[in-house]
Amino acid sequence: MTPRPLPTEPAAPAAGHRNLLTDDPELYELRFPDPGFTAARWAESVLRGYGAGPNVLDLGCGTGRDAEWLHRAAGRTVTGLDSSATMIEYARAHHPGPVYHVGDMRTFPFAAGRFDAALCLDSALLYCHTNEDLDALLGRLGRHLRPGGLLVAEMRNGAFFLGRTELLDAPRTDTVTRDGVTHTSHTTLWIDRAAQLLRRTRTWTSDDGAAPVAQHSAWRLLFPQELRHLLAAHGFTVLALYDRPGPRTEPPWTDGDLPADTADEDRLHLVARLDHRTRKRS
Repeated sequence: MTPRPLPTEPAAPAAGHRNLLTDDPELYELRFPDPGFTAARWAESVLRGYGAGPNVLDLGCGTGRDAEWLHRAAGRTVTGLDSSATMIEYARAHHPGPVYHVGDMRTFPFAAGRFDAALCLDSALLYCHTNEDLDALLGRLGRHLRPGGLLVAEMRNGAFFLGRTELLDAPRTDTVTRDGVTHTSHTTLWIDRAAQLLRRTRTWTSDDGAAPVAQHSAWRLLFPQELRHLLAAHGFTVLALYDRPGPRTEPPWTDGDLPADTADEDRLHLVARLDHRTRKRS
């Protein structure tokens, strides 16, 4: 899900303030390749393992790569939602099969009880920056999931940053090449403790002479017990909450892997079920 700008974010440099990868979904898929569809296969293993029905909502679906695999390879009926119209246009053209919508995951207006499961992969849940945002999203899910429906999420782990700084100590540099042009990103992370946000500045340069592009974004940092409390308040029971393995851990998840009994590393993997006795109607 494309992050919305925050009023407290630093001003962008004159070179520009936009999300290069969101604006260019093809470049996004080159920068973050998943040729084995590990994220989608992990999601399907969880959905199948917990007996989820066929109708799945993919929140923050991005380019539609995971949604298409779930539709094509797993035979699921998938609805993708993303706030980026550019991403949704790309998904419809390059990853057909699911039904895609441009929308806000806090306010999406689908029919009550329509979905058997909802996915929030790649920290999509954490673009809800405030408690009000999180309540709005979970309230929507409480309405649009059927009783007993699943929420499956994969995200950064706030607890990882308690005394650990290895992701914060130095900028990270990555490159991706397309059509003979090399794009280089320099990424810096820091913690806004008062807002409980992990903030990111990413500046892109390219060797074709184009002006640099700066991107500012942030994720809400949620702690495991805080997440359990939020979910319980909206009628969900946590079935699993663990740090590895998953599609973005090292080593990544492979078929047949069992979840660890820890929640210490930099990713959290969540499975929660909506209790039919307390399903909200908000």
